[in-house]
Amino acid sequence: MRYHFSGIAGVGMNPLARLMRARGHVVQGSDRSFDQGKNAEVAAGLVALGIVVKPQDGSAVTAALDRFVYSTAVEAETPEARAARALGLERVPRPALLAEIVDAGRPGVAIAGTSGKSTITGMVGWLTRESGVAATVLGGAALAGDSTSGCFLPGPVDGPVAAEACESDGTLTGYHAALGLIHTISRDHGEVDALLPQFEAFAKRSGRLLVNSASPEAMELGRAVGANSYGTGPHADTPLEVASTGPHRARGVLHLPTGSLVLDVPQPGLHNLENAAAAALIALDLGIAPATVATLLARFPGVARRFEVIGVTAGGVRVVDDYAHNGEKLRAAITAAQAGAARVLAVFQPHGFGPARFLRPELRELMPRLLRLADRLCYAEIFYAGGTVARDISSRMLADDLPAALGCGYAPSHSAVIDWVRAEVRPGDTVLIMGARDPELPGLARAVFSAL
Repeated sequence: MRYHFSGIAGVGMNPLARLMRARGHVVQGSDRSFDQGKNAEVAAGLVALGIVVKPQDGSAVTAALDRFVYSTAVEAETPEARAARALGLERVPRPALLAEIVDAGRPGVAIAGTSGKSTITGMVGWLTRESGVAATVLGGAALAGDSTSGCFLPGPVDGPVAAEACESDGTLTGYHAALGLIHTISRDHGEVDALLPQFEAFAKRSGRLLVNSASPEAMELGRAVGANSYGTGPHADTPLEVASTGPHRARGVLHLPTGSLVLDVPQPGLHNLENAAAAALIALDLGIAPATVATLLARFPGVARRFEVIGVTAGGVRVVDDYAHNGEKLRAAITAAQAGAARVLAVFQPHGFGPARFLRPELRELMPRLLRLADRLCYAEIFYAGGTVARDISSRMLADDLPAALGCGYAPSHSAVIDWVRAEVRPGDTVLIMGARDPELPGLARAVFSAL
C-alpha cells in the first residue's frame, strides 16, 4: 500500500512510518519541522530507509495514496488534511494505526499510563533485542545513544508486538491488547477524573491486565477486571522490595511467585525501579528467562531524554536532559537529581501555551514544596511549535507566581538559559534541563554542558 505520514518526525509517527516501510509498503511523509530546517538527522534517517520526504504544503497528498496517516498533534485544517478530505482518502489517526498493529500482535502488548510508559517500552525493546526475541516494539523515546526518533524494533508480522499506548488524545479506548499494562494515572493532558473513563475502557478491553499497586487509580480499575498487580503498594500480587533509589542506580527485588528477581537499574529514582518491574513482567510473559532479564536490565542504557546524563565537567557538575513536562514527571526528575547532588539547578520549558495554562496552578504549589533551600529554578520561555493558539501566558508569569524568596529565574531564549546556568552554577551541582516536544532541547542540554 502507499502511505503518507503527516507529521512524520514526531516520536510516535516516526516509528510507525519506519515499520510500514520495513513491512514492504511505499511510504512518504512530511513534517513542519523539516520545512523549518530542523530535525535534519531524522529526515536523513527516513530517506536512508527509502521513505520519501515531502514539503508539508498539501502538494504531496494525491489520489495515488491509499492511506493518509496524521498526527493528532497537528491541526485539523492543514493543507494536507484538507487535500486528503477532498480526495476521499482513507484518513487514519496515528493512534488508530498503532492500535491496529498491537491488536494484530501475537501477542499484542499495550503499555499505558500517564508516566513511565516510554521508559518501560524502551526497556522491553532492550530486553527483546538483546535476548534475541523477534518482536516489534514501538515507543515514544529511542534508546539513549540511538540516532532515531522514537523506539523502534521491526519484528515479523505474525510475532509479538509491544507498544506505548498514550492517553493524551483520548484514544486508549481503541486497543484490544492481549496484555495491557496501566503503570500510573495522574494529572496529565487532563484532570484525573477526565482521564479515568478511557483507562477503564482500556482495562476492560485488554485480554489480561497488569497494574501498578502504587497507583490507587490503576489498582481500582484493576480490581474490577481481575488484574495482576506489581510494585511497592500494599497487597501487590508481585511485590517490589526497594533496596536503593540512588544516587546513580536503583536497586530492588521483584518477588515473583516462582522466586526472586533482582533489579539493578543503571538509572536512579524509585520511578525507574518501578519501570523496571513492569518491563520485567512483560519480558517474562514474552518468554525471556528471569536470569536473562536481570542481567540485561543491569546494562540498560536508558532512553533518550529520560534522566539522560549528558556529561560531568571537571568541576563535578552533572548535566542531565529529561523529558519531564507534567507534575508527576517533574517531581520524579527533580527528586532523582536531588538524590545525587546537594544542589540542583532546574530548568523547565513548558511544551505549549495550553499545557502551561493547565500546569500553572500545580506548578505554583509544587515547586516551593519540591525545591530545597539550596536549589534553583529557571523557567525557559514556552515552546511554540507554530499554528493558531492563544499565546496569552508566558513563562515570566509562571516565575512571578512563585515566592520571591525562591529566586526563580526566567529565560526568554535558549541562549539566556545558558547564561543563567553559567551565572548560578557551582562545583558539584546537577543541572537538570526539562521539557517536551521541542526538538532543540537535546541540543540545549549539550550546549549547556559545552558552556561549562
